[in-house]
Amino acid sequence: MTDREPDLSVTIAGVTFRNPVIAASGTFGYGREYSGLLDIAGLGGICTKGLTLNPRPGNTGMRLHETPSGLMNSIGLENPGIAAFIEKELPNLRKLGPVVIANLSGGTVEEYVRGARLLAGADVDMIELNISCPNVKAGGMAFGLEGKSAAEVTSQVCRAAPNKPLMVKLSPNAPDLADVARSCAAAGADALSLVNTFKSMAIDIQQRKPVFENISAGLSGPAIRPIALRMVWELCESVKIPVVGMGGIASPSDALEFLLAGAWAVQAGSATFAHPPLMNEIIAGISDYMKEKGFAGTSQLSIRA
Repeated sequence: MTDREPDLSVTIAGVTFRNPVIAASGTFGYGREYSGLLDIAGLGGICTKGLTLNPRPGNTGMRLHETPSGLMNSIGLENPGIAAFIEKELPNLRKLGPVVIANLSGGTVEEYVRGARLLAGADVDMIELNISCPNVKAGGMAFGLEGKSAAEVTSQVCRAAPNKPLMVKLSPNAPDLADVARSCAAAGADALSLVNTFKSMAIDIQQRKPVFENISAGLSGPAIRPIALRMVWELCESVKIPVVGMGGIASPSDALEFLLAGAWAVQAGSATFAHPPLMNEIIAGISDYMKEKGFAGTSQLSIRA
């Protein structure tokens, strides 16, 4: 036990976060949506909503559906497009204080590249590459489902935005996640984040049809946490670059599990909808735990050494 305040900062790919707690993409908007609901300036970072080259209206029909210990979503990457984000949202986002991570999505390698070039000239600290998007030139199979396509889009984005650290967000639906992770690392990724949502489904028994128009949706929330934790543990063994963990984090102890498993930082997502101050509480909980254990810095948290 120590009375000294521990150093919660962490540096990933040359970017220093004041603490290892980051708002996950798609759950925190562009920051302003949570103004007054928590201490935004106290967060380590903010991942933007998924950004695409051109504006997208998102999916029609049901978009959110609660399930025991989880939340299913089929938003469809609704966003104003990268150029509009840079012009209208980024200036305010920069004023909030945390590290700014732009989540980049696309339907083709060319779209990713053009989007990355725009972000290369923007005042963002890092790019998070969402490779769970369907590749429209490969029959709709997500870029992140196999190593070759994941490596291709990673390498192309690296070349398009060489001045921005690149974190690749992995899909848990890949048959061989370790191969995808190693492929991204070999292609130039500076860090990896995982997990994205799990492919899932719900049926409305009264209307006798699937809840979502796209049939399947992404599952997040506490239900996925043990599986996500296992995947983060295994990926930390497979790659040498930093790993950022997420998936069902809803308390300080949840976040600490990922950090102990070897993650350099964590992202909190859907739980923030139900309890906006959660991330502030996680930061305080990590600090209290480090004091209790006598840890001076976050690098001492991992139990892998």
